[in-house]
Amino acid sequence: MPRVALVTGGTRGIGAAIAGTLKEAGHQVVVTYQGNEDAAAAFTRSTGMPAQRWDVGDFAACQDGVSSIEQQYGSVDILVNNAGITRDGMLHKMSSEDWDSVIRTNLTSAFNMTHAVINGMRERGFGRLIQISSVNGVKGQMGQANYAAAKAGLIGFTKSVAQENARKGITANVIAPGYTDTEMVAAVPEAVLEKIIAQIPVGRLGQAREIGKAVAYLASEEAGFVTGATLHLNGGQYMT
Repeated sequence: MPRVALVTGGTRGIGAAIAGTLKEAGHQVVVTYQGNEDAAAAFTRSTGMPAQRWDVGDFAACQDGVSSIEQQYGSVDILVNNAGITRDGMLHKMSSEDWDSVIRTNLTSAFNMTHAVINGMRERGFGRLIQISSVNGVKGQMGQANYAAAKAGLIGFTKSVAQENARKGITANVIAPGYTDTEMVAAVPEAVLEKIIAQIPVGRLGQAREIGKAVAYLASEEAGFVTGATLHLNGGQYMT
């Protein structure tokens, strides 16, 4: 059944792949972005999917943004919280600003966005909430105390939301990708990238489309019995 799907941080990389697979599944997809207007415009031109700009770390902006989307396209039944940033550094050198900005964008945003859609989902008796975490939110990573904390927080948040809303026909799940072939990873020096791939048992980086396909399944009607789960897509790099 076609539904309205909202993907945060959806104009590039993993977010764009998620949006594409949801569109292929027949859904009306809207994405958000925060800073790169050129990338957003190029995304819309190439895919036909609308992109709306707001700061997902801002509670009021999320309320207003979701309201605008629902007025234009209908009630949001699928929410994918994908937006995220990095501000890496060893803890003893990390500024409070770098901590706060990552927690705000990567974790607080999930509360903001979910809060904006949850009452409507409960009233309609259907919802799919999907958080994009990270392998480093499960195993930790040197130089990423802020990022790993935020991504780990998404898992606890999702398990709680899953329990609260299961009887209302709403599922909440997490996908924790490993290192994926995106622009961000492509910018890693070749020698460092080779070391990363050497730690992945399948011997390659993940593909953004593989993550998108997993999201499309969790967003489907058929996934109604899957809730509170974390799906690890990391090529065996970290098994749990």
